[in-house]
Amino acid sequence: MVGSTTPNAPFGQMLTAMITPMRDNGEVDYDGVARLAAYLVDEQRNDGLVVNGTTGESATTSDEEKERILRTVVEAVGDRATIVAGAGSNDTRHSIELARTAERAGAHGLLLVTPYYNRPPQEGLLRHFTAIADATGLPVMLYDIPGRTGTPIASETLVRLAEHPRIVANKDAKDDLGASSWVMARTDLAYYSGNDMLNLPMLSIGAAGFVSVVGHVVGGDLHDMIDAYHSGDVARALAIHRRLIPVYTGMFRTQGVITTKAVLNMSGLPGGTVRSPLTDASPELQALLSEDLAAAGVKSPNGLAPHQAVPAGAAGAERLTEGTA
Repeated sequence: MVGSTTPNAPFGQMLTAMITPMRDNGEVDYDGVARLAAYLVDEQRNDGLVVNGTTGESATTSDEEKERILRTVVEAVGDRATIVAGAGSNDTRHSIELARTAERAGAHGLLLVTPYYNRPPQEGLLRHFTAIADATGLPVMLYDIPGRTGTPIASETLVRLAEHPRIVANKDAKDDLGASSWVMARTDLAYYSGNDMLNLPMLSIGAAGFVSVVGHVVGGDLHDMIDAYHSGDVARALAIHRRLIPVYTGMFRTQGVITTKAVLNMSGLPGGTVRSPLTDASPELQALLSEDLAAAGVKSPNGLAPHQAVPAGAAGAERLTEGTA
């Protein structure tokens, strides 16, 4: 029903935009990919994973690597989570190839980012997204993030795109709650928060759920927030939101891949290095991240509940530190 207040969540409610674990030599750690995917689904309670998106370093992985990463994740958790494959680029023909490869590899859906750098007009966006959606039988989640791409998807264009039977969702990182509300009231697009700080506000205007970066470490908390909000316990959802503010701010001190891999490495989980031109987190940044996570009550996942709150006054003793085994 267009404009319904009941969330339509075609890809699940809690999804994490998964990093791509890498070895010290910069090669993809495919065993780590499988282990991290299982951790995110089985321990962090993710309903789905976005693979080969920005957080997966899609800008610097080859098409061959993307396919193998996707197949690895599908094999590891595809029977119990929705796997959404990043297939967008600024070249329509290349995006169609990526989409078809993702479909053959077993993806359950596609994430299509707005074309970047060449800054097409709105009619170009309409044709681009429609051509890719026409190329496979997979449902599509658009990704509207003008801060990275330089081009927003206009509200009117989103309404037109929503008429396509396979364009069913939008990952919204436009940070314009008014524009998002306007589109949600006029379409049945499922909206997913693409900015972790706005997760709870997005729920309040009808979002289906989240595509999160911090879900790598607090996915369970975010799932609790969704459950609390939809059960009518808004006060509990707000309390979770406020407790996680240090995580939201800390993990975006710099580019999210850098901080996420640092936290995973500090936790003994598969993360590894980043690919140039990104740079690995400095010791100083790692120390700040430990303080941020401790302030939010986040513990190491190794033998401890990763989303269990730390008792008042115990943050210093329970903080996540580098080298935790």
